[in-house]
Amino acid sequence: MKTLPKLTASAVTLAVLLSLSACSGLTAREKNTAVGAGVGAVAGSVVTGGSTAGTVGGAAVGGIIGHSVR
Repeated sequence: MKTLPKLTASAVTLAVLLSLSACSGLTAREKNTAVGAGVGAVAGSVVTGGSTAGTVGGAAVGGIIGHSVR
């Protein structure tokens, strides 16, 4: 794996984890949406080699899936 995609995935993961600490007032569905978007962004970035479109697309798909989970 190349260094830049690894760094991007690590940075996104860290940002998601830090932002979740501010989610104490969110409902379970909103938290699931946020987590899904974060995981999807990391997965999209890794799968596409750090592509912006892959990261954004992964975040969108992950957010939709996270919102659907109960």
